[in-house]
Amino acid sequence: MADVLVVGGGPAGLSAALFTAKNGLDTVVFDTDRTWMHKAHLFNYPGIGSIDGSNYLENLRDQVDDFGVERHQGKKVTGIESTDGGFTVAIDDDEAYDADYVVLATGANRDLAEGLGCAFTDEDVVEVDVTMETSVENAYATGAMVRAEEWQAVISAGDGAAAALNILTKVKGEHFHDFDVPADAEEVFGSLVDEA
Repeated sequence: MADVLVVGGGPAGLSAALFTAKNGLDTVVFDTDRTWMHKAHLFNYPGIGSIDGSNYLENLRDQVDDFGVERHQGKKVTGIESTDGGFTVAIDDDEAYDADYVVLATGANRDLAEGLGCAFTDEDVVEVDVTMETSVENAYATGAMVRAEEWQAVISAGDGAAAALNILTKVKGEHFHDFDVPADAEEVFGSLVDEA
């Protein structure tokens, strides 16, 4: 059983996976690779001058892989059920995975959230609080599925990070902040740290 299961491999889903895995939670991502990022070119993402959306995704995938995320490319989640101990997620090839927490990051496709029983707003988007938690306890929704029109990669990444930090807060039993200093990077990456 995983700690966190993320459905979607765009900026929101991979951001959530990065934060949870980096901080010791067993994290699994299912990604059909149908993100809008393949049609994008980023000029407006802080810290990135210019990058093709597909190249950005490859960099982000490499980053989550470095932290041990179990990624399943091309696997479609067909349903999610709430259980006594968390969630059971059905996959297109009749597999099922269990997790304590689920993060939905499926862009504007809200079908899984609806099937799970998440509340929706009057604008027909998934209703979440500031931590991105839905009306279903321990289920989070991020990115375009929670916004009527404000669809933007950096906003989606922030939504994923907010969901991850709230999950980490719940797991650790106290407010959690993911803040690293250069010594942390040296410890994790050794001589790979850029001394800029």
